[in-house]
Amino acid sequence: MNDKRPVNLDLTTIKFPVTAIASITHRMTGVAIFVAIPVLLWMLDRSLASPESFADLKQLMTSPLAKLVLWAILAVILYHLVAGIRHLIMDMGVGETLEGGRRGAFATFIVTAVLILLAGAWVW
Repeated sequence: MNDKRPVNLDLTTIKFPVTAIASITHRMTGVAIFVAIPVLLWMLDRSLASPESFADLKQLMTSPLAKLVLWAILAVILYHLVAGIRHLIMDMGVGETLEGGRRGAFATFIVTAVLILLAGAWVW
């Protein structure tokens, strides 16, 4: 083993390519969706339990904090969905090159940004 190799463990000094950022973000949004599932299930339960609980949930959703949480959950779902579609397209053999991967990652970020802005307009 060559002990004279440089070891760089400081992640802040490493320049990640856009494809790595897209991949890491896709994994992070998967975890975030898993964490958001109880909130979404609670909202579904409240909306279906009774007309009164639906009205209570509707009233709660007028709060700016509740809108922000809902928008964040939608943003996470939208990114994960777009990145997943990108992976399905790559599974069909499109964009498998290094340049294709870069373009696909940039396209994922751009499409997701537009969808998140549209979701924000819908929520607010």
